[in-house]
Amino acid sequence: MDTVTLLFLSVLPAIAIAAALKDVTTMTIPNWMSAALIVLFFPTAWLVGLPFQQVLIHLGVAFVALLLGMGMFALRWLGGGDAKLMASTVLWLGLSGGGMFLLWTGVCGGLFCLSLIYARFHARPYVAGAPQWLGRLLEPKGDIPYGVAIAAGALIAYPASPLIETFIRGV
Repeated sequence: MDTVTLLFLSVLPAIAIAAALKDVTTMTIPNWMSAALIVLFFPTAWLVGLPFQQVLIHLGVAFVALLLGMGMFALRWLGGGDAKLMASTVLWLGLSGGGMFLLWTGVCGGLFCLSLIYARFHARPYVAGAPQWLGRLLEPKGDIPYGVAIAAGALIAYPASPLIETFIRGV
């Protein structure tokens, strides 16, 4: 196994987890995270030997995801960082992993929202000495850090992506 290739393949999970943690604690996802996913996709695709046609498909799917994310941002369904993270994540997942990603992001997002609503209703009295970010997270009408659901969907769908499938075939 090529250590460099494995290192590049670990970029998506690492950034997804970091983005989820950042979103939970600050309600923002830095642009550098989405930019890093976009930039590092290309050397990763080259290292695993992803065919050029497949790279074009990944770009097309990511563009559609960006348009959908922009629409959801315009409707105030999610934040700008969420939309960018979703599109840059779909770039790594392609068509086969992208559908699974959207499904699992929705499922995980619903479960996370229900859990957060429950926690906001029941746990609020117990967080008096907790960090400030936890108090903000448990505000009754506060925002929901959807980066958590995006990260969960990405981690679940990643094994089905053409990047991983091509890597495994080549091993």
